This record gives sequence, C-alpha cells and structure tokens, in this order.
Amino acid sequence: MAGIIAVQALPTLLIAVPVAGASVLLAVGRFLPHRLVDGLAVATTAVNIVLAVLLWQATGNGQVVTWAGGWQPRPHLVVGIVLVADRTGTGLALLIAVLAGCALLFSWRYFNSVHAHYQALVLLFSAGMTGFVLTGDLFDMFVFFELMGAAGYALAGFKIEEAESVQGGLTFGVLNSLGAYLCLSGIGLLYARTGALGLPQLSTALSGHGMDPLVLAAFVLICTGWLVKAAAVPFHFWLADAHAVAPSPVCVLFSGVMAPLGVYGVARVYWVVFHGVVPDAAMHRAMLVLGVVTAALGAVMCLTQRHIKRLLAYSTIAHIGLFLLGIAALNALGVAGTSVYLAGHAAVKGALFLLTGLLLSRYGSVDELGLYGRARQHRVAGCAFVLAALALAGLPPFGTGLGKGLIDDAGGSPLLTALSVAVSALTGGAALRVALRVYFGLGRRPHPDTTAAEEITGQDEQPDLRPPHDRTPISMIAAIAILLAGGLATGLAPGFATAIGRAAATFVDQHGYVARALSAERLPSQVPPPVAWTTSGVLLGLLATALAIGVAVAGLYGRVPGWLRAPIKRPLSGLHELHSGHVGDYAAWLVLGSAALAGLLIV
Repeated sequence: MAGIIAVQALPTLLIAVPVAGASVLLAVGRFLPHRLVDGLAVATTAVNIVLAVLLWQATGNGQVVTWAGGWQPRPHLVVGIVLVADRTGTGLALLIAVLAGCALLFSWRYFNSVHAHYQALVLLFSAGMTGFVLTGDLFDMFVFFELMGAAGYALAGFKIEEAESVQGGLTFGVLNSLGAYLCLSGIGLLYARTGALGLPQLSTALSGHGMDPLVLAAFVLICTGWLVKAAAVPFHFWLADAHAVAPSPVCVLFSGVMAPLGVYGVARVYWVVFHGVVPDAAMHRAMLVLGVVTAALGAVMCLTQRHIKRLLAYSTIAHIGLFLLGIAALNALGVAGTSVYLAGHAAVKGALFLLTGLLLSRYGSVDELGLYGRARQHRVAGCAFVLAALALAGLPPFGTGLGKGLIDDAGGSPLLTALSVAVSALTGGAALRVALRVYFGLGRRPHPDTTAAEEITGQDEQPDLRPPHDRTPISMIAAIAILLAGGLATGLAPGFATAIGRAAATFVDQHGYVARALSAERLPSQVPPPVAWTTSGVLLGLLATALAIGVAVAGLYGRVPGWLRAPIKRPLSGLHELHSGHVGDYAAWLVLGSAALAGLLIV
C-alpha cells in the first residue's frame, strides 16, 4: 500500500516541488548569496528530474491516476480533480525538468544580479507546464495554461528597462490571453452541455452524442487557445517578438517545450474527449492545412532573417507545422513520430539558443551580418553550432531525423514528405549559414549598406547582462553539451523508440484512458506501432542534411539573378509587412484563424 500511495503522489509532487522551490527563493533569496540561489534552483529541477524518471517507470503498464482531495468517481457525480499521468505526459514532464535545469545551469554565470526573481519565475513556468501535461481536467488545463502564461510573460519582458523587452512581453501576454479567454469560453460551453469538466467525464458524456453546433463551437474555441500557444499560423505572430527579447536561456523553454505543448493540448483533448464526436476527416483536414501553412511560412521567414534569435524562433514555427502533420495522420505512428521529433528538436534548438546567448554576451549583438567572422577564436562553439544546425535539418542518428522519418511514414504522402525535407533543409541551412558566417568567416563580407530601413538586425541588442568571460564557464559548456547529447540520445538510446511506440499507442486509446481514470480498470494494451530507423528515414535525413548544406552555401556565396529579384522581393516584403509588430493586427489574425479553423472542421 505504501508503494501505491507513493506512486500516486508522484504527479502531485512534480507540480508542487517547483512551486515550493519558487516560494522559498522568493521568501529568502534576497538574503542568500547569488551562487546559493542558483544552486537551490538547479537542485529543485534535479529533484523533479528524479521524480519524472520514477513516474516514467511507474507508467510502463498504463496511466497513474491521482484524485485530488480524496474524491473518487461515483455514478452521476462529476466533482473531483484528477491527474492522469501516462507515458506521453510523463515524458513531457521529464523534458520540461531537463530543459529548465539546463536553462538554470547556463544562467549560473550569465546574469549579474536578478535577486532570485528569475529563478523563481523559471520554476513557476516549469510547474505550470508540468501541470498542463499531467492533469486530466479541462478547466485545470486552463488554470495551468494561465500559470505558465503569467510566468512566461514576465520572463519574456524580464529586462523591463528596455522598451523592446516590454513590448515583446506585452504582445506575448495580449495574444496568449486572448487565446486563453476563447479557450475558457469553449470550456464553459462544454460545461453547460455536459455538466462535467474532467476529460474522462466529458468523454463519457459526449459518447454517442454527435457533433452539434455548440459542441463544434466549444472544440474550435478550445483548439484556438492551444494553437495560439503552439504559434501555428495565423496565431504565430507573438512568438518571434517574444523570443527576440527574452533572455536566451528562457528561449530554450519557449521553443523547446512551451510552444509544442499547444500541439499536445490539441491532441490530448481530441483523443480523449472529441474522438468519435468530431469526424476523423474533418480533424485530418484541419490539422493538415494548418500544418502545411505553418511549416511553409515558418521556413520562408526563417531563411530571410539576420536577427539570429528571430531566425531560430521562425524555425520553431516551421517545426511546429511538422508536428501538426504528425497529429494530422490520426494514428499512433504519427503521435510517436511527433513525440520523438519534439524531444530531439527541443534538445538541438535549446543548444542553438544557448550558443546564441554566448554570442550576445560576448559581442552585444545577434546580427548575423554584423558578427561576420568575429567569433573565429571560438571554434569549439562554432563546431557545436554546426552540429546542432545539421541535427536541426534531420542528420541521422539524431532524434530529429528519426522523428521526421516516422512522421513521413505515418502521413504516407510523397508531397508531405517533400515538404518535410524542404522545411528541414531550409531551417537547418539557415542555422548552418549563421555558424559558417559568424564562427568561420565564410561567404562574402557584408557591405555597410546591406541593412534596409525596416529590417530587424539585432545589432544593437543588449547583453543579458553579465560581462564577457575570457573563458566560457564550465556551467555553460555543460548545459550545451547535455542538450546536444540529449538530441543524439533520442535517436540512439536503446529501448527509447520502443517505449515511445507504447506511449503513443496508449495516448490514442480513448477507451483505455477513460476506463483507467474512472474505474481503475486496465483494458488490454493496444498494439504499438513500429518505431525504429528505416532505410528511407535515414536516406531522407541525409538528403535534407545535404540540401541544408547547399542552402547555407547558396546563402553565403550565391546571388539572386536580377530578373528574379523583383518577383521574389515583392511577396517577401509583403510577408514581412504582415508581421508588423502591432498587437491589434495580430488580434485580428487570431479571430480570422479561429473562423478559418471552424470552416475547416465544417466543410
């Protein structure tokens, strides 16, 4: 019995420990030495990593269900808040803890003095994200969505003395709050229809109900909230602005796990509550269209940036599009591919943001052209940047390549495979171009007049405050090394692929989730999809990597023919003008996107 109680307490502890750690730091942090504050914050994330590993082991045979306050489900009684931890949610909780630990470890020698506020915000941010992936209650998903949002807004606008930082945090806050309010409206509609808020209770109430206009409206509003967090087009406008002003270690969490949680939220609510209510064809069409548009626009915007943090942020949007294509397959293999891809992407993108943070701290700039050849003496960091860029393109045996190959197999469409390869090549090639230009001085030397008046360069960015180091601190090196090693492990670790396959099979098993949550009944396990490297996956990964090298070389040495400049410049200028920085414009696009999502689900 003691063992059962301990296991059931793990989901609660994963949420409570970072909240308690943040509370302690806020209470006594101002009286403690800076290094002790950092040590306590890193130790808190280490505890959560251990708890997540224990919960991962406990979820090997299904979900771990915890009813808060001792409430147990009874016939016709819907009161009670439930945490339902399965392998997918637990894996995300582990990823959150690892990324938060790496961000805090890197920050150890990165800031001057933040009086424990930064560390406390990171811990609260991780607590909100962890609660979001472990809860089995729709209203609690909204509550944790708001917790991670409030901490995220503060982290994005952390440098309050800078107008750009405040503006980026405001844009982030307004757009995500609008999405949250729409989501809450959808939750209210569902509660009015069913009298329930728990995911398993909602599934039971809607079973055999059919999709009436009110249920459809609720689904659209809820998905809108999650898709704003995911930065899917056209809900994406806030993401690049937030990444541009947030401290580089915070971007590890923003790109690595916060934005992908929006995709998780859509998938979780669909498979537990709306699967069988919303037609499969409608869901497939909506996710497919959103995925294709998001991937294509993100890749194009990524390739045309010179502000390195914005470049990496737009590459995140592009990869969010590929995650949506994995969900659009509506099968366990697509979920497995998305899970592997998400983990691999989080690791290599996190390493890229930390390496960019080093550039910012040393040179006070994240302008790719302005940094031409200035980091030649840091060849080890340059090699790490090159490796991470190639991994972003899908270089085998990194997890990004494995995940992309699985999504391609799940979709089964040559056109979607071609899009996946193109997006990987463009985003990886853009990051590789940065590494070769900044660290190795390759390509034509930029002319002083290469800056257009409206172009965002990043040449006047303020460092995230600690002065440049003569030698890179070991804590920073360790954080980058851990992330790169993690990206490699997601593609090579023995047993990882098998575990992900089982987790995906459990994730899409609606009846198994409901039975385990409401009656502790274990239904027979679903057959997991084959999750392993294939010949086609390896070849496509190598092709995307080769194309990424070609994209980088073309960006460094190529010239656009005169006859082609005008046809390319006009649509690109128009695309950049859409990203105006005006919150009102972005809010209008959010409303349009919500209407478009409804149309895709109806047609």
